[in-house]
Amino acid sequence: MNRKIKGIAASSGIGIGKVHLIGKEEFPIALRKISLEDIPPEILRLEEALIKTRRELIEFQKEIESNLDQDHAQIFDAHLLVLEDRILIEDVITRIKKDKVNVEYAFQQVAKKYIDTLARLNDEYLKERAIDVQDVAKRVLRKLLKKEEGKPSLDIKDKAIVVAHDLSPADTASLPKKNILGFVTDIGGRTSHTAILARALGIPAVVGLARLTLLVSPQDTVIVDGTEGWVIINPSKQVLNEYKEKQKEETRAKKVFYFLKKLPAQTADKKRIILAANIELPEEIPLVLDQGAEGIGLYRTEYMYLGRRDLPTEDEQYTALVNVAKKMQPNSVIVRTLDLGGDKFLSHPEIPTDMSPFLGWRAIRFCLARPDIFKVQLRAILRASKEKNIKLMFPMISGIEELRQAKEMLIEVKEDLRKEKKVFDENIPVGVMIEVPSAALTSDVLAKESDFFSIGTNDLIQYSLAVDRGNEKVAYLYEPTHPGVLRLIKMVIDNAHKEDIEVGMCGEMASEPLCAFLLLGMGIDELSVPPSSVLEVKRLIRSVKFEDAKTAIDEALGFTTHKEVEKGATRFLKNILGSKFNKIIKS
Repeated sequence: MNRKIKGIAASSGIGIGKVHLIGKEEFPIALRKISLEDIPPEILRLEEALIKTRRELIEFQKEIESNLDQDHAQIFDAHLLVLEDRILIEDVITRIKKDKVNVEYAFQQVAKKYIDTLARLNDEYLKERAIDVQDVAKRVLRKLLKKEEGKPSLDIKDKAIVVAHDLSPADTASLPKKNILGFVTDIGGRTSHTAILARALGIPAVVGLARLTLLVSPQDTVIVDGTEGWVIINPSKQVLNEYKEKQKEETRAKKVFYFLKKLPAQTADKKRIILAANIELPEEIPLVLDQGAEGIGLYRTEYMYLGRRDLPTEDEQYTALVNVAKKMQPNSVIVRTLDLGGDKFLSHPEIPTDMSPFLGWRAIRFCLARPDIFKVQLRAILRASKEKNIKLMFPMISGIEELRQAKEMLIEVKEDLRKEKKVFDENIPVGVMIEVPSAALTSDVLAKESDFFSIGTNDLIQYSLAVDRGNEKVAYLYEPTHPGVLRLIKMVIDNAHKEDIEVGMCGEMASEPLCAFLLLGMGIDELSVPPSSVLEVKRLIRSVKFEDAKTAIDEALGFTTHKEVEKGATRFLKNILGSKFNKIIKS
């Protein structure tokens, strides 16, 4: 057959084996009309099912904490929040009363409405929350229908590739790791809790394959390429041998990386760089530590706000932040304040979606306009700063006025905490995320009133080049090596150093080895990349000299097109690295 299907790379590595198929669990529920007298008993059945499901999840959470750790156990907090969502529960009760229908039917219909709404949203993270609601809905429906969970399908006796329509975090964590060679699912994305757990468990995974469960059977052999996102059904002998060789290469590379992660991110001529990681969820900390990152260069706090209809409390945020800070000691954690807008929106009914999300009411603009929300977050960050390794960073600052307004609000919150005798770091470093061209152009002014800079190239590039990177018609114009972009970055770094403050980069550009080489030459102090890219970038840093990188960027800044920049830098690196070039740049 040798059929090759592209999905979403969720957890790196290559798995080869026979299929263990887990079918899609269906709940055929008939509509049953009830009398007025039957309504209270049906509502009581709902409450009992919710209580039983909550107990089940708490027990499972304890089991996960015992087998993995507290971070991964916290994944199930999202499931517990669904059970406590009074809006959802009241919707079900209203449906029972108004339509006089059985509780199973009412619950299924309301849950379906929530799932469908979340699944249609453009934000990938919110789409993944649909899976959380779906998992909880299945558990509640099992209780209402008095059905046992289909655990036998997870009882895998021999080594196999798990193929499923979906795997809940509970299912994923329940898999017998010693027998799992990889897994693939019809649905899901990289930000799903399942994908995070897969990475923590070290299981190669590809998700979002649409109808794969309909294309395979238990006797099939499949290859799961979790690094590139491919699944190959019944590969030919030649393809099979090619991937077995890739597996051997990965094993050899891991042995090299094992020693590499203990070494500093330092060039051959002893120029030291801080190499940190970007995270969205506390559950990613084990992966960050495993890769040897020297801190968190970007903690995206907005993910505490998404996929829910209420706002996170101060204590919720404090608990998450202090947990991350403790886990990362003694390395620093740069906490970016709320960056809602763009492609990330709250589900809260009082906060409408912006008509021009990337250029409109977002990030620091939203926070300054909603001090009721912003101050709660600032309180949580300041309280967590007692760990002495937290830095605070404001996003999308366009000029000195916004920075001063944000700092003034921070001063007010500090004063409130002092009156309440709450402990916090009085000298918490406060930095600016440079992602707007006006901020780059006035970075000399901003540097005088900032403790550090972090360059967010994802937005800086699209704003500078007028390119919506999500629009396939113009995405080809999104070029990190555009001479205009490089000149802006160099200007920011130079202005920061004139004021003796450090400057890092937390955009995706930092994870591209060719770009990282040019950034080295500009004098960047810190690079923060996805956890999976830490060791690859470190290998590049340790393979070159700082003096060579400076020569390369001086040459690159004289070019007029991004193609000239890339060709010049590639040629320069090939001369330096020789036979190692392909391994380092194409890794």
